Parts: sequence; C-alpha cells; structure tokens
Amino acid sequence: MDATQELFRDDATLRACQARIVATTPEAVILDCTVFYPQGGGQAGDAGEIELADGLRLAVVDTRKGKDAQAGAILHLVAPAQQALLAGLALGAPVTARIDAARRDAHRRFHTATHLLCALVPHPVDGCSITAGYARLDFHMTDLLDKDMLTAGLTRLVAEARPVTTRWISDAELDANPQLVRSMSVQPPRGSGRVRLVEVAGVDLQPCGGTHVANTAEIGAVVVTKIEKKSAQTRRVVLGLAG
Repeated sequence: MDATQELFRDDATLRACQARIVATTPEAVILDCTVFYPQGGGQAGDAGEIELADGLRLAVVDTRKGKDAQAGAILHLVAPAQQALLAGLALGAPVTARIDAARRDAHRRFHTATHLLCALVPHPVDGCSITAGYARLDFHMTDLLDKDMLTAGLTRLVAEARPVTTRWISDAELDANPQLVRSMSVQPPRGSGRVRLVEVAGVDLQPCGGTHVANTAEIGAVVVTKIEKKSAQTRRVVLGLAG
C-alpha cells in the first residue's frame, strides 16, 4: 500500500484538505493524503470528520499509523456507530478531510511548551504524553524541581516570542550528532533517509515529528500544574493551559 501523504508535516496550520479514499478497514478510512496527525511520539492523534461528496460526514474519533501490510498508511478511525458504512465506500471517491481545530491547537501549544520545558530541565526525557487537556514529561533525574520557578521560566520564554521552525537532516547527520536526541523512550524514526528537526530559536533543537506553533507567543499562558516523583530517578512535570 502506498504511504499516505502527510500534509501536516510541512504545515501544522492546515485545517482541511481534499483527498481520495484509497482503502477501508472495518474501523477506518485510508486516504491518499491527510491533515490528520496520527498518534505517535507521545502526541495524541487528531479527531475531526471526513465529508463525502454526497454530504455524508463520518466522525473521525482518532488517527493511528498503519502496521504490517498497512505500514506507511494513516488510519482515520471512524466512530463505532458509523463503521457499518465503511464497506460501502467507493475507492477513489473524493472527500474533504477536516480536523477538530481546537484539539489540534491545544496539541500544538502543548507540544511546543514541552520543548521549552526541555530547555529549562536539561535532563533526558523517559516519558511523554501530549493531549488536548494536558501535557507531561518524565525526566530521568534525581534533583528537586520547583513548580513556580518552572512556570516563570515558561512564561518568560513564551513572552520572548521566539520563532519555531522545522528542517530536515539525514540519518547520517543525526547519527553524527546523538546529543540532539533528548528522549530515552521514543527514538526518531530512521530508514526514510531523513529526520525532521524542530528548533525553538536560541532555546531548543531536537528531532520531532509532532505539530507545533510557529512562535512561542502562540502558546499563551501555560503553567506547571504538578510535579511528581515517579521513581527514585524519575520526576514527572505536568503542564496545563491557563487560557
């Protein structure tokens, strides 16, 4: 099966796209291209809808990466109440794929905020979760962390309105610069010949395939809501959006 064209990789602000159905499963629709981000790298998948030419709207409740024979494809998981309709969809049919914009915006804000947090806590990351309601990073460390100091640091970096950009490097370049990889639990995908870097100007640079804002000012008010000791060598920091 051909890989789904991932439009969100180059433009995380896209809300919708025109696409065609290339396959269906009992639970999902596969398109030739999509704006839907599939769960991965700690970030939750997008939700939204797929609208057919006749006006039928399929509710997409989650987005996942295909496996095995569907490797490279992106699966748009349809609400259970509508899954019986999938067998009747015509391959090649044109559709409009439309994400839940509020959910995506929260993901973009939280994901970029975790990059700022990585700059404030210079320790390896051994766990990550980014949802529309919160984000968390687990740091491999034993030092104590101060919730108010971290919130103040995040507020400062947001207010500095630093540009957030992406670029691609080769697998070989990444192998020659292993310090770019901050995560112990999620390694950047290799094998395609290139790896995507996300850079917060003057603050953070690391491989990442997630969706981000274009400037730290777009994150808005973000606070550290909780710091937990998860193990002798793990400190969990949880973020919330204050507005």
